[in-house]
Amino acid sequence: MKIVSVELFATQLPLIRPFIVAYDEFRELPSIIVKLTTDTGLVGYGEGMPDPHVTGETFHSTYEMLAKDIAPLVIGKNPFHIENIHRLMAEAVCYAPSAKAAIDIACYDLMGKAAGQPVYNLLGGKAHDFLTMPFVVSILPPEEMARQAAQAVQDGYTCIKIKVGDDPAVDVKRISAVREAIGANIQLRVDANQGWRNVATTMRVLKQVEDCQLDWIEQPVLADDIIGLAEVRQKTFIPVMIDEGLHGDKEMREVIVRQAADLINIKLMKCGGLYPALKLVAQAEMAGMGCQVGSMVESCVATAAGAGRRGG
Repeated sequence: MKIVSVELFATQLPLIRPFIVAYDEFRELPSIIVKLTTDTGLVGYGEGMPDPHVTGETFHSTYEMLAKDIAPLVIGKNPFHIENIHRLMAEAVCYAPSAKAAIDIACYDLMGKAAGQPVYNLLGGKAHDFLTMPFVVSILPPEEMARQAAQAVQDGYTCIKIKVGDDPAVDVKRISAVREAIGANIQLRVDANQGWRNVATTMRVLKQVEDCQLDWIEQPVLADDIIGLAEVRQKTFIPVMIDEGLHGDKEMREVIVRQAADLINIKLMKCGGLYPALKLVAQAEMAGMGCQVGSMVESCVATAAGAGRRGG
């Protein structure tokens, strides 16, 4: 089986409601769909969702890079030779993870279809009977965040994740208001998206919400401050998760050596797809760290890939 053509489709995905995090506000999200066709007639789909703040890529740069530099490399290649495909992409372009993820996901889709199996069976088999999906609340006034969280619980959600990071003083009120609104038995996760920036601010906030029973605090300091993240972990009993600060093996090694986090947030758009994500999972397991598969608010294409449900 060989890939004989690559097609790209540039889209803008409108959001039902704005997605507001510490570093930006999104009303629509750019998505690049990749379609790989093989000489056997099988078709695989992948997706790239670049974020200038996180992956260092823009919508237009990713499309052009795929069209001119990366997509031509896979013509004539067997999608099952995924390690070789990643090596070719790495030799051609440094970084560009969401562009590479689009190709990677499409290749795995082809593998699953060729094997007649869901992709998770190609990655070690089904590991969970069900997956917990949190309801994510954007940065809003405390009372509105509490209202949305309470409504989500009424709708059946058992886990709430809230975005904070634009104002530490207000963030304390947000966290407290949401916990009060959802009760003590609902999981509550807090994501600062680098908004608290440094250790001092982070600890000032965490000291004031110690009684809110947080599952974890995600990326409170700047992405490249792994030393600061390690200091936060040493000073709080709340589990610490790294997100924007972790892209691939380089950061993973430093996180492990510095014991900087309890958990990692793996996103296919940050690390370059399923193949490199598996490496991060293996390293985390060896270090006794927990893993979460996160999302850049992609369409169903990349979302299904993150759950290992493509192909078949």
